[in-house]
Amino acid sequence: MADPAAYTYPSPLAVYSTTPSLPPLPDDRAEDGKSYVNPQTGILSAAYERFTEPLDNGRRGGFDVHVYYFQANPEQLQYARELWERIRREFPELRVYTFWDRPVGPHPVAMFEVNLFTPAQFGAFIPWLAIWRGPLSVLVHPNTVEEGLPEMETELRNHTQRAIWMGERIPIDTGLFRKVLARQLK
Repeated sequence: MADPAAYTYPSPLAVYSTTPSLPPLPDDRAEDGKSYVNPQTGILSAAYERFTEPLDNGRRGGFDVHVYYFQANPEQLQYARELWERIRREFPELRVYTFWDRPVGPHPVAMFEVNLFTPAQFGAFIPWLAIWRGPLSVLVHPNTVEEGLPEMETELRNHTQRAIWMGERIPIDTGLFRKVLARQLK
């Protein structure tokens, strides 16, 4: 996995740096007695409508979802094929790729891929998949557009440090990204 310490992170509060002297957040607790009462602005975050930068809001989509199965396991193979069909029927607006029967690219076992283009698709599909993924593992990784960085460096980070896993984590072959990156940097 890419080392999180190898990256720099801008302050999450930098977006508020142009707002002079924000009032302090209240310490009031909500009705449940555990969570805080947040100041309401009457405006929803733009992240409900559009993926935040540097996520790709274009043709590639903001997230790839890789659903893994062990190709030599007949039960997983059948479940994965049935899940692939159900996704295509229930979510026809999503881009669903080939049902691979072998490892492909950096993915060490068979899989299929689904692309998510909007926060609404992410919000609907990921909770649905959390319930319906069954015995399968799922890698959800962002697709980012980052000016000035080599593409393979961005891909490596997206597939490792920024990855979200459902089920068992399956080590991907990061060597493929590293080899291409080394050639690009020569």
